[in-house]
Amino acid sequence: MTSSSEHRPEGRGAWAARLLGGGVEPDPRFTLANERTFLAWIRTALALLAGGIAVEAFTPAAFDPALRTLLAVTLLVLAMIMALAAGLRWLRVERAMRRRAPLPLPLLVPVLAAGGALIAGAVLVVVLVAPQGGG
Repeated sequence: MTSSSEHRPEGRGAWAARLLGGGVEPDPRFTLANERTFLAWIRTALALLAGGIAVEAFTPAAFDPALRTLLAVTLLVLAMIMALAAGLRWLRVERAMRRRAPLPLPLLVPVLAAGGALIAGAVLVVVLVAPQGGG
């Protein structure tokens, strides 16, 4: 006979058992570290969100309207992807810890790196191509 604790973490409901996928309860320090990492990704998403809003609201003279919109939308889409991926990453890591399996690779690292490089490249082009004032 199997006990319900094998399928449902102690003190947790059926929803948590379904979400977490069973396994054994990890050391609370690891779960808390996973939450801190999740919050770091969320802070990054909020920074991208703020950057997208700032580009659209405060840089009308600095960028061509189409480029400004493209930069703002890219930042906002990256923020959305980052927030969603952070939640999925937290869940995947939590499940791996419960199963004593290797931790999954963070898929959002290449997305963030590519998006950041794209935005930095666009701003670099604008800086290099923009007419120099004061002369």
